[in-house]
Amino acid sequence: MTGSPLRLAIARISLRDRLSALRFGRVAAALILLLAAIAVVAPNLLAGSPELIDPGTALRPPGGAHLFGTDWLGRDEYARVVHGARASLLVGIGSTLLATVAGTLWGLASALGGRVADQIGMRAADVLLAFPTILMALLVVAVLGPGTGNVVLAITVALTPGFARLVRVRTHLVRQFAYVRAALDLGTARWRVTMRHIVPNVLLPLSVLVVINIGTAIIIGSSLSFLGLGPDTEVPEWGAMLSQSRNYLSAAWTLALFPGLAVTLTVMSISVAGRALRERAEGVIE
Repeated sequence: MTGSPLRLAIARISLRDRLSALRFGRVAAALILLLAAIAVVAPNLLAGSPELIDPGTALRPPGGAHLFGTDWLGRDEYARVVHGARASLLVGIGSTLLATVAGTLWGLASALGGRVADQIGMRAADVLLAFPTILMALLVVAVLGPGTGNVVLAITVALTPGFARLVRVRTHLVRQFAYVRAALDLGTARWRVTMRHIVPNVLLPLSVLVVINIGTAIIIGSSLSFLGLGPDTEVPEWGAMLSQSRNYLSAAWTLALFPGLAVTLTVMSISVAGRALRERAEGVIE
């Protein structure tokens, strides 16, 4: 008898946590949409030129005509942070989408290609997953060289094995569903069963990993830019801005504050939205 009230209390706490996750998830989703709008259409509307040099206003503190202050060349820090959203989101979203497509094809080929294909595909994934994600991306970009395209490719290579493993596991699970087995027994073409029944059931849990990995990709992209392996230094990008501000922390510490806050708030919003999406995908809260 004592166990029932305890289980009820735990269930209520769990329900309250999930409701909170969904409420915060809506706020996070709104922030992400706002950031995406800023990155796509707003830089020219909300900020001036991020490349305009004015040595006479170098290292100005925040306020007045320069909301976030100016850097060592007199460039407006607010304009550079706003324009930097485009580069950071391009790397994060672009590499994640490419990894999703590649990982889905990889996982489906392993799960549906027979035992030999499954063993080869998953052992290759195990080898890549043995390296930390940031280290794998660093190795790839060190071989290919710096640049936005190479950073996107490097992050794609680092993230793809995780998607492949999830798709492979989910595909094996969906293949055991009664209606999928019945469709195969009735002679329905394997590709038709895959596209009609397997792929839709794989994409829902995959969407959670996609959202979460966008944040991971932004962190990795900013880290590579911080190390000087990202876009050209003249291109506004949050990681590169953090790296360049190191030499001026004593004179203008806000140069590191605002791009650092941009990365932190963006990744936190994406993580919260991913958690809310996971709760919805599990069907706990309708």
